Amino acid sequence: MSELHKFLFEGLPVRGMLVRLTESWREVLCRHAQSGGYPAAVTELLGEMSAAAVLMQGNIKFNGALVLQVFGDGPLKLAVAEVQPDFGFRATAKVSGEVADDAPLSHMVNVNGQGRCAITLDPKDRLPGQQPYQGVVPLSGDRHEKLESLQEVLEHYMLRSEQLDTKLVLAANGEIAAGLLIQRLPATGQDNLAGSSATQAEGDAIGVNEDYHRIATLAASLKPEELLTLDAETILHRLFWQENLLRFEPEGGPLAPKFACTCSRERVGNMLRSLGAEEVEAILAERGEVEVGCDFCGAQYRFDPVDAAQLFLQQERQPPAGEQLH
Repeated sequence: MSELHKFLFEGLPVRGMLVRLTESWREVLCRHAQSGGYPAAVTELLGEMSAAAVLMQGNIKFNGALVLQVFGDGPLKLAVAEVQPDFGFRATAKVSGEVADDAPLSHMVNVNGQGRCAITLDPKDRLPGQQPYQGVVPLSGDRHEKLESLQEVLEHYMLRSEQLDTKLVLAANGEIAAGLLIQRLPATGQDNLAGSSATQAEGDAIGVNEDYHRIATLAASLKPEELLTLDAETILHRLFWQENLLRFEPEGGPLAPKFACTCSRERVGNMLRSLGAEEVEAILAERGEVEVGCDFCGAQYRFDPVDAAQLFLQQERQPPAGEQLH
């Protein structure tokens, strides 16, 4: 079963999470295999993105969708991983051109320096006029050098956008997608875990906390093949056997990470309404029906002329905004 483990380093301003996506990741790949699948390097990146997105969703406890996107000017035009509050996730990619099996991130999506990474937080219950929050960063470091791995990109994002030291180890193949996250917590304020063992200045300064640096160095020693082949208990013991770990019960049952697509006929119908009756009628005249496929799960939604007419008939029956009951 896919699993998400959370833990703290007792008495230190450091927290961690470990995710292993097994049958849920294979379900994602099985869905995409029906339409030809992805090159090996894209599969690996999409798995790393899925693991990272689950870790970030678990980190912030956000009541809405967390969407991680990578896009740019290479043969991989777009890769997306989306995670809901219950850790249901889905992922997809758009590829146009050849991608070598060992292609690094820059060759796939940042050939001419136009690559970007975006993290979007879309609340479930938006207030009127409220827009999703989105942060976008280039796929390059402080010296404008191209970053060659997703974990480097996300570490840089967390440092610059959230002012938090973060160490990520990510790995994926055709069977498993996994990730380890280590993050420094504030040493002052309500999130203080250091107590009197750390000074405020050292605890809150970026890049200088000795406890975080030691634990991050241990985490960085984890090899991708170990992350993919060893179970969570073995990984945590091998890395942190000298640390006092405070473990939480792994997320399981309804909150275990799982493949889940949020597409529906209703949502597709709303999308068609947004196109307008004239556009939909033009498609019907050309093809006889409107067919929309979900890029995430492969589901096909078909609307014949009667279905399409019902969509816009329902729209006409909606009362004006001021007359609707809430």
